[in-house]
Amino acid sequence: MIPLKDDTPRLSPPLLNYFLIAANGAVFLFQRSLDRRAAAGFVQTFGLVPGRVMAILHGTLPHAHAHAHSLPLEFAFLSILTSMFLHANVWHILFNMWFLWIFGRNLEDTLGHFSYLIFYLACGFSAAAAQIFADSSSMVPMVGASGAIAGVMGGYFVLYPRARVLMLVPFFFFFFLWLPAWAVLGYWFVLQILSGVGTSLVTGSQNSGGVAFWAHVGGFVAGVLLVRLFPARTRRYRYEN
Repeated sequence: MIPLKDDTPRLSPPLLNYFLIAANGAVFLFQRSLDRRAAAGFVQTFGLVPGRVMAILHGTLPHAHAHAHSLPLEFAFLSILTSMFLHANVWHILFNMWFLWIFGRNLEDTLGHFSYLIFYLACGFSAAAAQIFADSSSMVPMVGASGAIAGVMGGYFVLYPRARVLMLVPFFFFFFLWLPAWAVLGYWFVLQILSGVGTSLVTGSQNSGGVAFWAHVGGFVAGVLLVRLFPARTRRYRYEN
């Protein structure tokens, strides 16, 4: 199922959401401008590698990554931040930015631009921590904004549970269906847990790459827990769309 729009009115333009989408798009275009080898090196350097982060924290490294003993602790945190703006392919960034567009606008409207940015980054860091904990030995770079966006979805789940979301449902043919946000986001969250458990049981880890389901779970939980810590701002004017 693909969300198309929600029915919650907004009272101000989502300027920060525009910026995040534009920043992700700009970085992706830069990635696409690189040749295959340079692009792989770029992702390896600025993506989040759980095993490398753990090695920096503990001062131990697998032999193949022995150069990382010289990396400062700040690099571990920087890679978490930079990985939020990298994407694997066109479909990866399109789906991520579309979900951010659908669910991020109202959250920014409620929290305010600066608080929304802090909330978004906090959820992204929480998602990364969950993935590192779940697969701490992996040397496969994790990229994508989906952990932070999962946090946005968790915040939306708390603040707008009764909002209606128009879904495009493929079932032999395509049809449209309005569903409550709690059902849409709750279903998505449960699916991430089941997928994460299934992946762990089948592969034992995510060293082979693929979807970082535990980052999605961690981000969503962080969004649910953190959103109430940010007071709703006072709205002064109405904004349509």
